[in-house]
Amino acid sequence: MRRLTAIVLNTLLLATGAQARFQPFPPSFKTQAISTNGARLFVRVGGHGPAVVLLHGYGETGDMWMPLAVKLAQDHTVIVPDLRGMGLSSHPAGGYDKKNQGIDVAGVLDALKVGKVELVTHDIGNMVGYAFAAEQPARVTKFVLMDAPLPGVGPWDEILKSPLLWHFRFGGPDMERLVKGRERIYLDRFWNEFSADPKSFDEASRRHYAKLYARPGAMHSGFEQFKAFDQDTIDNKAFVANGPLPMPVLAIGGEKSLGATMAVVMRAAATDVKEVIVPHSGHWLMEENPTATISAITEFLK
Repeated sequence: MRRLTAIVLNTLLLATGAQARFQPFPPSFKTQAISTNGARLFVRVGGHGPAVVLLHGYGETGDMWMPLAVKLAQDHTVIVPDLRGMGLSSHPAGGYDKKNQGIDVAGVLDALKVGKVELVTHDIGNMVGYAFAAEQPARVTKFVLMDAPLPGVGPWDEILKSPLLWHFRFGGPDMERLVKGRERIYLDRFWNEFSADPKSFDEASRRHYAKLYARPGAMHSGFEQFKAFDQDTIDNKAFVANGPLPMPVLAIGGEKSLGATMAVVMRAAATDVKEVIVPHSGHWLMEENPTATISAITEFLK
């Protein structure tokens, strides 16, 4: 098994270089559906050792983590769920506030009989991970957040002024009718505008994620993630008022995206924050510069 993992990892490293190409998880990762908190989450688990949880964001699924997951599985138990309403997880009518989704994460860990974890997150996953870490700080030993702000935390109000973030208020029945059958067009906007170079988000990845987001209920659930930001802001301000996160935090920003602002956000919510800026990358760090991103994360988790 270790030899197979090494072969897969070496193949990935040769393929990634500056950019990544979409590849499925290897068969060494087992999948299961875990019912918790009114949702059924699709979860991948592989490796052995201390547990690490990887949480994805909007426009992707847990599949985005495959190169990192294979690397970490050499000495970690790697747990990769699809968030509520995304990927192959179920689409509940509600519960998309990130505090509630933190409970989803806790339920997955309880079902797997996992206690303490390291946490690596991106985009919407940052928000879910923060809620989980703020509510159960003793359960998170280290926390990596990648290139997305937290509602209500630090410079949130200034960040909201960016015209690129119009999608935060895009939703409802009419918007769902507009994107129905045009999911790829809508998602291309994110992959193109939030990358340093749109070509870095490869065609195979675009087709894969567009197909998943075209599943019944998926776009509605995606819009619900953003609709919940008002409640997330209220919850996060309460978390901050209760005190900073105690665990070591790594704040990673893309050079052509949030950059150093990612660390500014986290210093408003945690006491021990290390900053990394990934060069030649926009928001899609695992696609645009996987080598530097994986290196920063694995070094921090040592």
